[in-house]
Amino acid sequence: LRAVPDQARMETAWPQQELTVMVSTKLNRSHLFPGKAAYVLPCLSRAERDVQATGEQAVSVEDSFSMIHGSTGHRPPASDALRSELAIVAGIARAALPPNPKIDWEGWTADYSLVRDLIETTYPDDFRDFNARMFEPGGFYRGIPAHRRVWKTDSGRAVFTTPGQLTSLGFQDRPGRFRLLTMRSNDQFNTTIYGYSDRFRGIEGTRDVLLMHAEDMAEAGLRKEDRVALVCDIDEGHHRRLGGLTVLPYNIPRGTVASYYPECNVLIPIGHHDTLSKTPASKSIPVRVERDGVAEETAA
Repeated sequence: LRAVPDQARMETAWPQQELTVMVSTKLNRSHLFPGKAAYVLPCLSRAERDVQATGEQAVSVEDSFSMIHGSTGHRPPASDALRSELAIVAGIARAALPPNPKIDWEGWTADYSLVRDLIETTYPDDFRDFNARMFEPGGFYRGIPAHRRVWKTDSGRAVFTTPGQLTSLGFQDRPGRFRLLTMRSNDQFNTTIYGYSDRFRGIEGTRDVLLMHAEDMAEAGLRKEDRVALVCDIDEGHHRRLGGLTVLPYNIPRGTVASYYPECNVLIPIGHHDTLSKTPASKSIPVRVERDGVAEETAA
């Protein structure tokens, strides 16, 4: 739930689902927003030993460089009641579907290598000798056709597209509008935050910060460590605001500000995304910077 845009609206809509099912290695904030019927199914993490009927099992992992390698857990499971992801999915399927002699849920759960054999049969070019190669040092390279200059297009050649405008922002600059980019710290994986020491940027003890160019701060009448709020500068009927941020001068392009993901997801409209991939535009959010608490102080 924390990973998606329009977080405040999503937190309202999420519990209205008829059913939510989460296979989880640990508790997370999504569990606080269950559907009308909700199941949390705890599972083994990749670091834990996974022992099935045929012995200790290994899973395969593909990294961002298309290298595939095996992974075997070495820690004792947190609980004897934990099941693996494969055991959970196969168990649900076995209970919900009629028996089929071509589908061996129990056999696949007992021996993960059988699943890899099926993957190899389905994709022989990518996964040749899957089980034999997955524990080669560094893994084996799955391969990317474009890396070999193989273009899977109608013409067999690379296709270049032209943008509709000479900006990737999707909005125009205007006075008072900043381009917000969201960022992660070095001690963070996806939306999981392990600590508050961002060695990348020298920020310690907090994530509630806004990085700004010193000249932009001066123009806005802001000083180091002033408290500010970000307001989404897209007018489509929904107010999106994130307060409680401490502004810090930083070597960043003028007109651009930066703060952390996923905290800033409350500022991203669900419709603000790339036109082709639909990826949320988390690196270019139009925002205004306001002093935090101005409205309350004025009212008081």
